Amino acid sequence: SIDYHQLNIVIVCMSWLLKYRVTSQSKSLQTGSTALLRGLVEGQRILSRAKRGWVWNQMFVLEEFSGPDPILVGRLHTDLDVGSTPIKYVLAGEGAGTIFAINEITGDIHAMKRLDREEKAEYTLTAQVTNRDTDQPLEPPSEFIIKVQDINDNPPQFVEGPYRASVPETSQVGTSVTRVTATDADDPVYGNSAKLVYSILEGQPYFSIDPNTAIIKIALHGMDREMREEYLVVIQAKDMGGHMGGLSGTTTVTVTLTDVNDNPPKFSKSLYEFVIPEDLAIGQPGGKVKANDRDIGENAKSTYNIIDGDERDVFEITTDAQTQEGILRLKKPLNFETKKSYTLKVEAANIRFDPNSGAPFKDTATVKIAVEDSDEPPVFSKPTFVLQVDENAPINTVVGTVTARDPDVTGSLVRYFIDRHTDLERQFNVNVDDGKITLAKPLDRETDMWHNITVTATEIRNHSQISRATVAIRVLDINDNAPEFATEYEAFLCENGKPGQVIQTVSAVDKDDPIQGHYFEYRLIPEMLNNPNFTIKNNGDNSISVLAKHDTFRRQKQEMYFLPIIVTDNGNPPMSSTNTLTIRVCGCSREGIVQSCNVEAYVLPIGLSMGALIAILACIILLLVIVVLFVTLRRHKNKPLIIKDDEDVRENIIRYDDEGGGEEDTEAFDIATLQNPDGINGYLPRKDIKPDLQFMPRQSSGPNGVDVDEFINVRLHEADNDPTAPPYDSIQIYGYEGRGSIAGSLSSLETASSDSDQNYDYLREWGPRFRRLGELYSVGESDKET
Repeated sequence: SIDYHQLNIVIVCMSWLLKYRVTSQSKSLQTGSTALLRGLVEGQRILSRAKRGWVWNQMFVLEEFSGPDPILVGRLHTDLDVGSTPIKYVLAGEGAGTIFAINEITGDIHAMKRLDREEKAEYTLTAQVTNRDTDQPLEPPSEFIIKVQDINDNPPQFVEGPYRASVPETSQVGTSVTRVTATDADDPVYGNSAKLVYSILEGQPYFSIDPNTAIIKIALHGMDREMREEYLVVIQAKDMGGHMGGLSGTTTVTVTLTDVNDNPPKFSKSLYEFVIPEDLAIGQPGGKVKANDRDIGENAKSTYNIIDGDERDVFEITTDAQTQEGILRLKKPLNFETKKSYTLKVEAANIRFDPNSGAPFKDTATVKIAVEDSDEPPVFSKPTFVLQVDENAPINTVVGTVTARDPDVTGSLVRYFIDRHTDLERQFNVNVDDGKITLAKPLDRETDMWHNITVTATEIRNHSQISRATVAIRVLDINDNAPEFATEYEAFLCENGKPGQVIQTVSAVDKDDPIQGHYFEYRLIPEMLNNPNFTIKNNGDNSISVLAKHDTFRRQKQEMYFLPIIVTDNGNPPMSSTNTLTIRVCGCSREGIVQSCNVEAYVLPIGLSMGALIAILACIILLLVIVVLFVTLRRHKNKPLIIKDDEDVRENIIRYDDEGGGEEDTEAFDIATLQNPDGINGYLPRKDIKPDLQFMPRQSSGPNGVDVDEFINVRLHEADNDPTAPPYDSIQIYGYEGRGSIAGSLSSLETASSDSDQNYDYLREWGPRFRRLGELYSVGESDKET
């Protein structure tokens, strides 16, 4: 018996061995593959005769190729193909008909397009034998695989390149810098196509690279950043283990040397000389020094100190964080007349220190300072003067003296002045020559205890040289205020109180402030020494207690008592004042709690207090006043404004909203208004457009000083300038005419009998209502002519 499966495996293994043998004999890979496939097909034929009607390879191996000519992959064959049976080979699956094509008659399979293992490593297809005429399957379909075998067609690539790396300067040889990585798309399992070897193309002798791990290392000792900071290294990766014919790829690595503190600071010169004016202000810079450091960043930062010199406390040196300069500043004032020069020794030292370097990271320099003479302002003997004066001191009293001098060698005279911004009330004066401060106005300690003024001193030869000093003047107290009660006391005494009961405790205050403190003496006025009602007792703490002498106090008898008390202080001379204590007699409970202090509690059995009674009476009086005013106003309204007089009747044109009812209509207006033209103060709204034509007013004076003409003009002006008021279509007729008018009658009663030749045609232009009025007047004229 034959183990067909084992035989198939042997055939596949033999084909692989044949391929390697062909390769080792330097034949082309494609020729070796073709021989392998032919041997594989023959083996499959033997196997097919032993077991089944037709056979094909279960796996075809084909090297990737780039075309363009088709290449034979393999051949399918069946024993049914004996020439008499019309058979057809059919191919299906991945790439069938596009990438792979089969000859229907011979069963040969060809690759028609480019095969790339990196895109697809294998294809699974199915093959079947059918009747060429009927397309009926003659054999069941079977699956087989076409595997694409790799060739070295992809160079190595540095996907993450180009690279940047850094390493401290002066690093030891062999110090790791960085690691690079290249990738190869070829098959890492088959052959050496993906086996990479690394090398340096540029960058020797400074750096080296491990050919297998691709780790870049320092190759040169003592690399100094201050000499060269950056290096460009070119790295190559080559496949095929670095052998001839392999593909390669390159990348660049930029290596930067980072700074270490390996350089000390160094002054640009060993001696610095400065000239500083003596009037330089405290804290102001007088000069700058600079120590240069070849390092960078924190390693280049230095700090400066004065380590030696005469009077080192006069100057200080600070570091400018931006420029890294040492700034020499003044700590104390300079005086050319006292010291004209200074010599200092300045040190610059690195802030960071590298113990491995072993070098001293500091440097020193000498600084010489010459003081320049300046015209200085006067100098007071003291910056602040404290003076005293009594509050009762007379005007022109000398309070004290301030002194100042010119510190310059020439020694100019000094004049003194008071800054009036600090003495707005001008209470003090100063002698311009000797600085004596005198009193200009009386002082009161109780108003201001301290006065702070500013005195200026100015050189006579140079008025711009001014200095100032503060003068604090304390006003000393004298006993010029009498003591008085600490507050307005009002004591309450119970009717049922006991003799000797304390009514009120009284204390006093004094605006004065004696050195020995206050002590007050209390006594009753001489007229009250034998007071039968009250007495006082000293409490020993500058206060007294007021006591009742009996228990027969009654509100009905006397509701309030006034007790004058004299208070005297211990000043020199002593001052005293008389203060009155008010004592009210009240009704109290058995526990002594005050309940009522008014007499009305006895006259109001219902319990109403005087305040409530006053409120009730006030309400009643207010109601009565309102009633009286109401009655008076009603009576005043019913009286006519002007008593009707037959000889004092004036005519007026009245405007109202109702249409006139002719001359018989006398109810549409108030006759009192006609009698008093000054009484019309109302304003009647108008509802249409005013007439365009206007009559000129006629002068007319009424009786009793009433100017009717002015009244009519005012009303006419209001009517003409009011676009909302309609022209009224009736003129009110009344039976009385005014007297004393030089213009004659304004009434229309005698219009028909007048000699007027006035033309009323213009009324037609005023609208329908005035047109009718014009027709009536025109008819009247016609009748007159007739």
